[in-house]
Amino acid sequence: MAVDSAISSPLGPPACEKDAKALRFIEEMTRNADPVQERVLSDILTQNSQTEYLRRFKLNGASDRDSFKSKLPVITYEDLQPEIQRIANGDRSAILSAHPISEFLTSSGTSAGERKLMPTIKEELDRRQLLYSLLMPVMNLYVPGLDKGKGLYFLFVKSETRTPGGLLARPVLTSYYKSEHFKTRPYDPYNVYTSPNEAILCPDSFQSMYTQMLRGLQDRHQVLRVGAVFASGLLRAIRFLQLNWRQLSQDIETGTLNQKVTDPSLRECMGKILKPDPELARFVRHECSKESWEGIITRIWPNTKYLDVIVTGAMAQYIPTLDYYSGGLPKACTMYASSECYFGLNLNPMCKPSEVSYTIMPNMAYFEFLPHDPNSAGFTRDSPPKLVDLVDVEIGKEYELVITTYAGLCRYRVGDILRVTGFHNSAPQFHFVRRKNVLLSIDSDKTDEAELQKAVENASRLLREFNTSVVEYTSYADTKTIPGHYVIYWELLVKDAANSPTDDVLKQCCLAMEESMNSVYRQGRVADNSIGPLEIRVVRNGTFEELMDYAISRGASINQYKVPRCVNFTPIMELLDSRVVSTHFNPALPHWTPERRR
Repeated sequence: MAVDSAISSPLGPPACEKDAKALRFIEEMTRNADPVQERVLSDILTQNSQTEYLRRFKLNGASDRDSFKSKLPVITYEDLQPEIQRIANGDRSAILSAHPISEFLTSSGTSAGERKLMPTIKEELDRRQLLYSLLMPVMNLYVPGLDKGKGLYFLFVKSETRTPGGLLARPVLTSYYKSEHFKTRPYDPYNVYTSPNEAILCPDSFQSMYTQMLRGLQDRHQVLRVGAVFASGLLRAIRFLQLNWRQLSQDIETGTLNQKVTDPSLRECMGKILKPDPELARFVRHECSKESWEGIITRIWPNTKYLDVIVTGAMAQYIPTLDYYSGGLPKACTMYASSECYFGLNLNPMCKPSEVSYTIMPNMAYFEFLPHDPNSAGFTRDSPPKLVDLVDVEIGKEYELVITTYAGLCRYRVGDILRVTGFHNSAPQFHFVRRKNVLLSIDSDKTDEAELQKAVENASRLLREFNTSVVEYTSYADTKTIPGHYVIYWELLVKDAANSPTDDVLKQCCLAMEESMNSVYRQGRVADNSIGPLEIRVVRNGTFEELMDYAISRGASINQYKVPRCVNFTPIMELLDSRVVSTHFNPALPHWTPERRR
């Protein structure tokens, strides 16, 4: 029941007193965004005033914005790498942070092609926990009754490594799930998971997924929401069910656990829960043996109200497949975070994926914004950029996010491009546009992730009449041919084999992609002959799952893994090419005229 109107929030009527407190906090922070930011910066600079890094730039204990902006440079990871390497090698002096570096958080293995080490301190866990605590109070404004059931979330840890100096290095979610904040979290009826901690914390991804799926099936009538970190993770779980439903139903029928699950704590935990249920086993077999898996999520978990997954940025291309498996359930994107810092949350989590905007919480770090000009030549130390403060960004403009954190990152370029969509009180709201990186280039052309995504979306429209969609894709700039050309690998979901797209249709898809490219690309194709015809290579089903397995075997995190939108690593290329079932070119040229030059 909602609490009385006396403690109602401008965001809406809270579900309980605890929610009311959280919503009041959001209002307080966003109404006072600039003073909060000023205090955060002062706290960070005061706390770290004696660090080697701040002393290097002669801040001399100053904690005001003007001194900070005039003396400290805007940096990238590469600028900070020597200091990070010293910490990783065991230097415990106050290099970046006055507080001891407790561990390194590893960025996604596929972000910009390398695995980055982000220093963190123990108190950062409190800030992350604080942001997590705000998510359900907001969701409860939109979806009532979530305290009457459970969430089926597929959550995983990765076995951590240690740096030469002995510090743990692991993904941010692994750090959180292994923390006491998560393991000993108090009972909250609005945040009950079907997965036991033992399953989430099991480092073996098969055993973890198997037991989480088994528990989800057992509690199928209690499940009110289904989720994973990324959309790709949820689809991986559906694929897992497709491959393992027979054994899962056998376990349910007999009340015994698959012998492949060998983790002692898991076996002990599941032994207390698992009881024979022949009726449920028959149901699972009946649903999973059907030829069509359309709507499988709502067929098995009929009370599901929404999917809790990230479907912004590159994850947007999973939306049609999620719709297919879920019957078009709403997709909630609740928060915006990275290994460097947790940034903010979505105050309208049930909006359409294309309308997702995140409100930056000004207490999380000090935020600055570099106006993004795709045609700019960049900047140098002699001509530093003019950064904009959090409350001074302008609606409609795009910016690159720059952060200063309690753990010692100062004016650090995260690499995310954000577009301002509005404000909640004085705190801006941002649409995540893309990572700032170029994916493909043959000559003077530069194609980024957003352009490639749009080209795939436009081309895939030609597949709709054949009831076919692009499940997954990646790309490669093939410079072995003269001229070089773009190669796009597609994995297709063909729902009617008797009406699958023909070679002519896929050739039209090639041309549709080229028509969607920028004018520099099309000029290279039409006028300069510097780029050859784009090629689509269709790979067999399951190829991208194999690609993920390969990445995980090399140390990628199952939670943070994102399919690379461009590949150039030889073993990956060989894997993809060995799975190709057909190739398609279109010799026709895309449209280009000199007047459309940029």
